Formats: sequence, C-alpha cells, structure tokens
Amino acid sequence: MATSTGEKSLIVSFGEMLIDFVPTVSGVSLAEAPGFIKAPGGAPANVAIAVSRLGGRAAFVGKLGDDEFGHMLAGILKQNGVSAEGINFDTGARTALAFVTLRSDGEREFMFYRNPSADMLLRPDELNLDLIKSAKVFHYGSISLIVEPCRSAHLKAMEVAKEAGALLSYDPNLRLPLWPSKEEAKKQILSIWDKAEVIKVSDEELMFLTGSDNVDDETALSLWHDNLKLLLVTLGEKGCNYYTKSFRGSVDPFHVNAVDTTGAGDSYVGALLCNIVDDRAVLEDEARLREVLRFANACGAITTTKKGAIPALPTESEVQSLLNGN
Repeated sequence: MATSTGEKSLIVSFGEMLIDFVPTVSGVSLAEAPGFIKAPGGAPANVAIAVSRLGGRAAFVGKLGDDEFGHMLAGILKQNGVSAEGINFDTGARTALAFVTLRSDGEREFMFYRNPSADMLLRPDELNLDLIKSAKVFHYGSISLIVEPCRSAHLKAMEVAKEAGALLSYDPNLRLPLWPSKEEAKKQILSIWDKAEVIKVSDEELMFLTGSDNVDDETALSLWHDNLKLLLVTLGEKGCNYYTKSFRGSVDPFHVNAVDTTGAGDSYVGALLCNIVDDRAVLEDEARLREVLRFANACGAITTTKKGAIPALPTESEVQSLLNGN
C-alpha cells in the first residue's frame, strides 16, 4: 500500500461516532457489571479508522458534542490518521454514549444514551461539501436516518458524493433499540437501498430485512437491485457470501479465538473499501474479488481477538501474517 496520502484516493465515512462503555467483566448484564471501560466506537468511524490502519486514506463526516468526550473522539480520529475536516461540534447536545455488555457467548447487548445526542443534530448546511465531493468512496450506515435533521444531512451528503462520482457503500448496521419500531427501521433502511452500489449485511440483518428464516442465495438475491455492483452477506464465524451481476460464491472464514465481536464487520468493510477504492475492476473479476474478501475476512477475524472496536482494528502486516498462516 502507498504511504503518501497523495497517492491514495479518499474514502469518506458518514454517520455517528460515540463512546461505548464496556463492562470490565464479560458475560454479565449491564446491571451486574462492576465497572466499565470507555471504548470509542460508532460503525462509520470504525470503518474510517480501519481504512487508515490498512494504509488507506480516510475522512469522517459527522457531529460530536462540544464536550470532553467529543474532543477526545476527534482526537482519536486524528491520532489514527483520519481527517477530521468533516466534523462539527454541537454546543447544545452531548456526544452519544452506549453501554454495551458482552454476553458469555461474545455477542452484545446495547443500551443507548441519546436524547438527542450531537450526531442526530447534524444539519445539511453544516456539511463539508468539498470534502464529500473529493471522496472516491462514500460509506454510510442507517443510524443517521432515524431522525431529522441528520436524515436530511445524510441524504444530501449521499447525493453530493454520487454526483461527484463516488462509489456509494452501505452497511445498514441495524441497532433496533434506537428505532421507534421494527417496521420503521425496515422502512427507512430500505428507503435508500436502491442508491447503494456496494451493500454489506450480516446474516441477522438479511433475515430482518427479508422476513425470511433462511440465509440462502434466493433470500439474498431478493435484495438485489439494478444499481448494485456487489452484495455481501457476512456470516460471522462462517465467512461470507458474495453476489454480483455475473457471479456469486462464498469465502471461508479464519478460525480465531473470539473475545469480542465489536467492530469485526467495520474492519471487514474497511478492508474491502481499501482494496477497491482505486481499482473498481476488482468488482468484476471473481478471482481478484475472492482474494480481497479473504483479506477482509482476515481483518474481521483479527478484530474479534481483542476487546473494543478501534484498539482491535488490524494493520496490514497483522493481516498478512494471518493470511500466511503465521
């Protein structure tokens, strides 16, 4: 990967950045947790840092509270080589917090503090349009669609990026506790579905969006649309399935000792975007795409071996080491 920032094209991530409070002890409920460690997170921010860790060039667009936590998060982006030019600070609302407990099976349970939080208050007129226009890939989730004015900011940013020629990448990253209802979540997540050219969903999100109990090709392809170049279904410890206009298949997982699944999907997405931002032809070449997805699976696997998302996101040398079986 190139080291000079001038040589890499820009990947812009849009959405929320927050602080996860993770219990010091795994396998307990939030109420039983003796204490918490603060872990910076938020899927779009995780993706931006994942890209940067792998040698790519990333920027984050969103809103943080003008508070200690907000400035801490902006600092974390910068320390990780992510441009913070797209960040606004809100003086009237706090940075979002989430309490996340790891159950004994390594899966997560969330409780959010957003009433409203700063990320929900980003307005269309606050967007750094020059930054968004310079993106080769524009990546986003669905949490920014839940309420206004952030929803309008999201739609405008997407439109501006698309007009400037960016590839649109979407990971819905379903967090049901944040939505008013399941029906509203499904409706809003699908409201921008047909715009994205690369979509990644987890097996659980696939079942939620289709209403099916199956994670098979037929179910996945029911979500296909004409603008789509690549649909990915991640299967956790079972690897991932991929679908394009001309071919489909699956890529095997890497078996690791998983401690915490937080950030694994974001790491996977960051790895994918890093490898296609300057070479979209990969999306039409199955052999090369499989190599990229193997790399992405390795990134996701490594991320599960440490607690927290950002501290666990791998560097390229760590990924190569796993790929080479070291």
